[in-house]
Amino acid sequence: MAKSKFEYVRLFETEDRCLPNTWIVVRVDGKGFHKFSTEHEYEKPNDMRGLSLMTRAATAVMEEFKDISIAYGQSDEYSFIFRKETQVYSRRSAKLSTNVCSLFTSAFVYYWSEFFPTSKPLYPPVFDGRTVLYPSDQNMRDYLSWRQADCHINNLYNTTFWALILKAGLTPSEAEQKLRGTFSADKNEILFSQFGINYNNESDMLKKGTLLVRRKVPVPLPNGGTREKSQIVQQHVDVIGDDFWKESGHFLTASNPK
Repeated sequence: MAKSKFEYVRLFETEDRCLPNTWIVVRVDGKGFHKFSTEHEYEKPNDMRGLSLMTRAATAVMEEFKDISIAYGQSDEYSFIFRKETQVYSRRSAKLSTNVCSLFTSAFVYYWSEFFPTSKPLYPPVFDGRTVLYPSDQNMRDYLSWRQADCHINNLYNTTFWALILKAGLTPSEAEQKLRGTFSADKNEILFSQFGINYNNESDMLKKGTLLVRRKVPVPLPNGGTREKSQIVQQHVDVIGDDFWKESGHFLTASNPK
């Protein structure tokens, strides 16, 4: 960049480097997505097209940023976890959040027609992004546990709420009133006794969200045989317990597959 007398204005930029040796989590959230999903006629309580589009956009982000070890998504949000030792954008918080968020948003629009082939977006979707640091492996695991617990709570509520509207004919305000003060057991009872729905049989993707991880999978070679190649794969598994982490402990190390 050419020197000029105006260059002093760069001194007003603030230093926003993330602390070293910490997990960097960039979370992308839909802004006004209840309105967006309603006006774009998303199916209730869950629209598989919309959820799949979110995952496709998240995959595009992971394809671009190789230092993302894990991504977790549910509803209108996705969290991207960068390796502790990453030096992407010199660990600048604003650079990380704005680049992840803008790529996610543009990918959401770019791949829209693959999942909604008969319609176009009525207006641009908006996502916000934030960067949060977690110093320990347990902190990062607890963060994912928090988001997965949120997924379960929200999905159980929405499943019951929309069953009362679509199957029992209640208005939204009546359904909200009926569910006010209820616990998980109460919602499960409503679903089973009134609608014959066993919530335990619902899709794991809806109950647990979607985890994107890098795994080495065998790829066939033209002349026969196979070789291992790292690919981004989807999983709908429990991250609150220990089983996933026992199987996938390499995600907590510097040597996880890229």
